[in-house]
Amino acid sequence: MIDFTVETHIARPVGEVFAYATDPAKLDTWQTNTVSAVQEGDGPLGVGTRLREVHRGPGGKEMPSVVEVSAYEPGARFGLRMVEGPLPVHADLTFAPNDSGTVLRFRAFGQPTGAMRLLQPVLQRTLRRQFTEHCQNLKRILETA
Repeated sequence: MIDFTVETHIARPVGEVFAYATDPAKLDTWQTNTVSAVQEGDGPLGVGTRLREVHRGPGGKEMPSVVEVSAYEPGARFGLRMVEGPLPVHADLTFAPNDSGTVLRFRAFGQPTGAMRLLQPVLQRTLRRQFTEHCQNLKRILETA
């Protein structure tokens, strides 16, 4: 099982961090391996909303996926569940105020299947490093805005 949490302190108000981190149109600005993220349908973002994402994988190969919003509590929590894609890893982001702004906790978890199960330790290390970098990018963008 892959399961880890990355905690990042961002010197911006919770509402701003939540709005930026959950905006599909901004995903590629802080998640450097994201090629695109497009919401299906026209309604507001909320539980049940699906996003079509394309990420750049090893060797530059583009990997499409569909994720569904599984938790949506403005200013507090945002969850995504992998519906279609190569690696069933889900995300749960929580946002909490602190003295200097916001504490973002980004949890990634899931159970690789098939041959990917054998690579689980490597995948966990790689994903932890990647999401730590993404959260640092988000911090840099928001704190220099």
